[in-house]
Amino acid sequence: MKRVRLYISGHVQGVFFRAECARRARDRRIGGFARNLADGRVEAAFEGEDTAVDALVDWCREGTSGADVERLEVMGEDPVGETEFRVR
Repeated sequence: MKRVRLYISGHVQGVFFRAECARRARDRRIGGFARNLADGRVEAAFEGEDTAVDALVDWCREGTSGADVERLEVMGEDPVGETEFRVR
């Protein structure tokens, strides 16, 4: 079980990034959230099985077809027991 927090920079708002992220997280039974930040980034937290979390982080490097991910910051965190994924 692992948890990571991500900050995704580039053209990632208004391109269904959070919605697709949520769909993929729910398919993999990952808890956490994704939200837009005022500075144009997307912040996300993923918690679940290691391989599932790693796969979703890998997807975030590219994002949706309309996204242009310029930078991805990933930080490990202690799991908090989140089992549902929310879009904020």
